Amino acid sequence: MENIFGPGGLIAKYHPNYEYRPGQVKMAEAVAEVLSKGGHLLVEAGTGTGKTLAYLVPAIAANRRIIVSTGTKNLQEQLFFKDIPFLQQILPHHFRATYMKGRSNYVCLNRLKRAENSPVLGGLEEIDYFDQIRRWAYETQVGDRAELTDLPEDLSFWHAIDARSEICLGQKCPDFDPCFITKMRQRALDSDIVIVNHHLFFADLGLRGNDYGAVLPDYTTVIFDEAHEIENIAAGYFGANVSNYRLVDLVRDVQMMLIPDADVAAELIKVCARLIQRADRFWLSFRGGESSSDGRYAINRSDFVRTLTNGKSQPTALGENYLALDNALDRLISTLANIKDPPPELDNLLRRAEAIKFDLEFIIAGDDPKYVYWYERRGRGIFLQATPIDVSAILADRLFDKVRTAILTSATLTSGGSFDFIRSRLGINEAQELTVGSHFDYANQAVLYLPPRMPDPRNREFTDAAVTEIVKLLEVSRGRAFVLFTSNSQMQMVYERVRSIVDFPVFIQGQGSKAGLLEKFRNTPNAVLFATASFWHGVDVQGEALSCVIIDKLPFAVPTDPVVAARHKYIDGQGGNSFYEYSLPEAVITLKQGLGRLIRSTTDRGVLAVLDPRLRTKSYGRVFLESLPPCPVTTRIEDLARIFSGAPANLEGEEECSR
Repeated sequence: MENIFGPGGLIAKYHPNYEYRPGQVKMAEAVAEVLSKGGHLLVEAGTGTGKTLAYLVPAIAANRRIIVSTGTKNLQEQLFFKDIPFLQQILPHHFRATYMKGRSNYVCLNRLKRAENSPVLGGLEEIDYFDQIRRWAYETQVGDRAELTDLPEDLSFWHAIDARSEICLGQKCPDFDPCFITKMRQRALDSDIVIVNHHLFFADLGLRGNDYGAVLPDYTTVIFDEAHEIENIAAGYFGANVSNYRLVDLVRDVQMMLIPDADVAAELIKVCARLIQRADRFWLSFRGGESSSDGRYAINRSDFVRTLTNGKSQPTALGENYLALDNALDRLISTLANIKDPPPELDNLLRRAEAIKFDLEFIIAGDDPKYVYWYERRGRGIFLQATPIDVSAILADRLFDKVRTAILTSATLTSGGSFDFIRSRLGINEAQELTVGSHFDYANQAVLYLPPRMPDPRNREFTDAAVTEIVKLLEVSRGRAFVLFTSNSQMQMVYERVRSIVDFPVFIQGQGSKAGLLEKFRNTPNAVLFATASFWHGVDVQGEALSCVIIDKLPFAVPTDPVVAARHKYIDGQGGNSFYEYSLPEAVITLKQGLGRLIRSTTDRGVLAVLDPRLRTKSYGRVFLESLPPCPVTTRIEDLARIFSGAPANLEGEEECSR
């Protein structure tokens, strides 16, 4: 590894921005050892370590198929289109690599042909888009819609022509051989390094052993980058979920099926119409209640059944709507099952209808104590969910006890210097551990500012004080800041007040796509961006454009969220302490992610600011401070100008935040 990463190594010879990083060599050696001997490895690699190459090089040298799973599709593409070609150019060892995305990213040739004669377009303006996709589909080698850079992201008809697993006919499909999923899987079978994302990895893991849907080739070794995201992503693939979109897709695909018998076709039209009518009534029941706004809410058995004074049970209005929908699904299933000389897609449609019926029954029965039952309103969508409260046993059984080697890495895996939280949440019993400090000099590149006097965040005066502090900080940094929030409502409220006071260009999450907003922020002098969760991680803005990161509150998960509340109850019920075992370490990791947006290169300088007074007033504040990079701390806003003057950031009389 020293011969590759060292001062006289291959990377130094060919990489234009080479810097010797002892932590990178240390991590690469640890990865190489565990790949050779077997076992699992947890690596917290601070920002600037160069962890991507530190795991890719030993993985390539291992001479076996290795799955690399990333937190986002953007990171996945960076690995495949930037890091992999660089290593293929400089390493003497020949290797093959490919990337795989979720099936819905690819066009289905069979469905595209059928859509040419079906009413799938949302309007006349989409005719040209459809023609462009049709021409592209017969020219592309990969079939990934990311190649269509000039098309809008929200094409209404893409869902009618994509290659998601539930519509796949498998080897019965007339386009099985030229299918882009078939080709993608063949490339993966022929590759040494297969780059996926966490959503695809756990979707595939949830389908392993099933004849339909699984796409990843067999593997004995997996590397997880951005591994701190695994628990929440995995939980979504080991439960049950039904949405209004899933039902609409089923009905549309049934209606597109070619039935030669006119009487059967007419009966199927009536059955589908009845199903849509009853489904609409059912979903409408979830649009009132606790709030009409988007959000996540608990589902209780009492929502569907009430107990009478005589002890008997009776369906509620929502329960009646569910029973009507269930009967309509039964009618569709029996109608499909009795079709003679069925087309090849009928088995698939029948299986989908039965799966929706089963998942609905499981969610609404709500009688498995290992799951939390909830629904989410998001735009026009209603999503019913049954989520495992604790995925550690599932992951231990289906992943970590099965594979020879698993390597988990991130800039934020520890809380208070310990890996205990991530190990317990993911079911990792035995693993080597390595912490590699950041390559950056936080003592001279950054200052942590904690306001001397702030109200408790639960106090109504907090917002006024936060606005005052944010305005002062933006004046010192001359804009060039992220202002990160833990809630959308607080973000909107503060944004409206701050933008009327400051003279800097101010953007807010939601004004455009994430990539588009970042591009505007980078290219607009002295810009300020207000954002929430999705900008706390996976965002890289180097240079003076981002010189200040302001966080309003410590990022504790919302205790009323159904999944969070269920996890708290489960831990407390087992005799644990949900705050110290779950809420605190998770918030520490999230805070580290948010503050990690600031220093992204050895020349970056800036201010980290946390407005929440609990860092100083609560005993657990020390856990947060001990987990942050060792940088000077100040409570005097006048000290912050020092970091922008080019002078060393060290401040006399102030302590390092992790000491």
